Amino acid sequence: MSTTKRMSDEELALAYIDGNNSAFDELLSRSQDKVFNYIMYVVKDEDLANELFQETFLKVITKMQGGRYAESGKFIWWVTRIAHNVIIDHYRAQKGRKVVDLNKENDLSNLNSSSILEGNREGQISNAQVLSDVRRLMKALPEPQREVVFMRFFQEMSFKEIAEQTHVSINTSLGRMRYALMNLRKLSHQYGMNLTLE
Repeated sequence: MSTTKRMSDEELALAYIDGNNSAFDELLSRSQDKVFNYIMYVVKDEDLANELFQETFLKVITKMQGGRYAESGKFIWWVTRIAHNVIIDHYRAQKGRKVVDLNKENDLSNLNSSSILEGNREGQISNAQVLSDVRRLMKALPEPQREVVFMRFFQEMSFKEIAEQTHVSINTSLGRMRYALMNLRKLSHQYGMNLTLE
């Protein structure tokens, strides 16, 4: 087994900064699928995802070579944050389009699904009713989860904006949303609600 394969992501990142190019090759090998899948998950367009993926890693290389990599415990989180910013910048360049348009592809939760929770089209109801039901159910969520749901769905803020507003990382915001959706699913089943978009 090569030396680089035994190293942690953070060790590889620091080794690359010190001039070990094979360390970056190993980092890319470990992270490329996760980063590409994240970008595809958001933009839902393979050609665009490939373009933004390449731009992301160009920025990663530039930042690392410029000494702007801050060892924070998780290299993949740092790269994913860069990918998110690249996506945001792309849509801002497209005349201010939102990363997620609530009317596009019927996807409130940015989860590549016609349903906020279920991923099916059974019992479809209006988006306004969905948001009304979500507002009722979110009262039962812990405050951090309730906050991110409110900012995302009702204030239409990006996860970057939510992270900045709440002084946490984008990944923390995404994690809170993930748990909020899990809890909303349980609550919707408990109260017999079907949170599916038109």
